[in-house]
Amino acid sequence: MLPRRTPSARAPLPRRACQLALIASAAAALSMPGGHARAGEIEGMRIDDATRVGGKELQLNGMGLRSVFVIKGYVAALYLPEKARNATVVLGAPGPKRLQIRPLREVGADSFIKALDEGIRENHSEMQVRRLSERLLLLHRTMEQMGTARKGDVIDFDFSPDGGTVVAINGTPRGKPIPGEDFYQAVLRIFLGDHPVDRDLKRGLLGG
Repeated sequence: MLPRRTPSARAPLPRRACQLALIASAAAALSMPGGHARAGEIEGMRIDDATRVGGKELQLNGMGLRSVFVIKGYVAALYLPEKARNATVVLGAPGPKRLQIRPLREVGADSFIKALDEGIRENHSEMQVRRLSERLLLLHRTMEQMGTARKGDVIDFDFSPDGGTVVAINGTPRGKPIPGEDFYQAVLRIFLGDHPVDRDLKRGLLGG
């Protein structure tokens, strides 16, 4: 008869090796193009996990893609002091914020202004729009100074309690700061309001 094999203390290792292989395979699948994008990356653009506005560190709340049918317009990312999954909470939360837009195609200033105006009107009453009108003109002038945005540009809409709303392209501020937290909330409602420019994008910015 063959001698009985004494069980080895190292016998569980094959099972553990199999588990590790499965974990590695899953991680690789998540990072592959065509699957879910890696955290902080969309449409080949690496989105920073954190940034600073008004001397405060903000963390990436969410990101998404704006597209119409097969045309991809831009990638957007939202940064907040603390993550939030509810639009009402985001809009009402005090403190600095950043909405970042990265065009995926060339966009002229006129087109940008028209899209912003339409988004404001879709999410505000006529009275609210009138209250914002003078500051909207400041935003128009800022976008005109910015000029044509191209793929690869980074456009930041920043808010800080002391500095108001500042628009920058590739790190260079344009125009004058626009006062009032209510104005920045109005800009965010274009993306997070009851009638957002893109519902999939809204879910993405809220971490969905």
